[in-house]
Amino acid sequence: MANNEKNSIQRLKILYLYKIMLEQTDENHHITMSEIISQLELYGISAGRKALYEDIEALRTFGLDIKQLKGNTSGYLVASREFELPELKLLADAVTSSRFLTEKKSNELLRKIEGLASKYEAKQIQRQVFVANRVKAMNERIYINVDTIQRAISEGKKISFKYFDYDLKKKKKYRDGLRVCSPYALSWDDERYYLISYYEKYQKITNFRIDRMESVEILEEVSEPKPKDFNVAEYIKSSFSMFSGEAEEVKLRFDNSLINTVIDRFGNDITLIPDGDNNFTVRVKVKAESPFFGWLFQFVDRVEIVEPFELKRKYIELIENVLKVSKT
Repeated sequence: MANNEKNSIQRLKILYLYKIMLEQTDENHHITMSEIISQLELYGISAGRKALYEDIEALRTFGLDIKQLKGNTSGYLVASREFELPELKLLADAVTSSRFLTEKKSNELLRKIEGLASKYEAKQIQRQVFVANRVKAMNERIYINVDTIQRAISEGKKISFKYFDYDLKKKKKYRDGLRVCSPYALSWDDERYYLISYYEKYQKITNFRIDRMESVEILEEVSEPKPKDFNVAEYIKSSFSMFSGEAEEVKLRFDNSLINTVIDRFGNDITLIPDGDNNFTVRVKVKAESPFFGWLFQFVDRVEIVEPFELKRKYIELIENVLKVSKT
């Protein structure tokens, strides 16, 4: 090996030491000085103990939490790091359960998350997550779509994209023409990613499933300004399965056994009004479409639509139609 090349490798010593400490140690696993020297030799680096003591001290000054063990068990370990193991497990669970990520992309992200832990802790993350049997997205470009949309929102620009559905053969069937919209926000709802936007074709706020979008491009046109009275948080709260449409105020009566469920769905700032000994009422804004009725139906006789009467009648008619279909 030429002297210049050897000197170049030697200058990387402290970086490889940093890598070894993070990969080989954690609060339950240490490495001895002899093992450090052996590990560095695998990278073609020779190091004396005195120089390594100085390098370890330099890493401490840099911010790496290196602890020295003395006594019967001597050696060094990284006592804490930017992401602790419980945090990495939480991230791994989120990646695994995210349906908008494909199985391939999930596995790629999990390997990167494991790389933030020691080799010992990485095994715990591997044992914790299971991907193969989970329902995952089929559109590999979802995360690229998300990045493009976020940039468009930041730059205040419109986007164009192709939108598709699946047919009975699970083949993509594209809807006519390019969609053009002004992106306002991204929302995570019912295990899926949605774009909340102003859609020019319908001239109203509309949602799009990001996993059904392709060829997303940022246009030069400036986005339509967000309506002054449009509150993204309130809009999301009123949506069931992110159906588009206008929200309306409804009064609902629930059995007291559903207090936790109602708070989980509408938020902790909702007002619960006692109605007799066993019930309470709430006034909320919702998009009164099929997903909302489906949510109500799961509670059977423990919920009632009080107002408006037209909505109550619509709900009754829907149930009657279900009964007719069931009898045929």
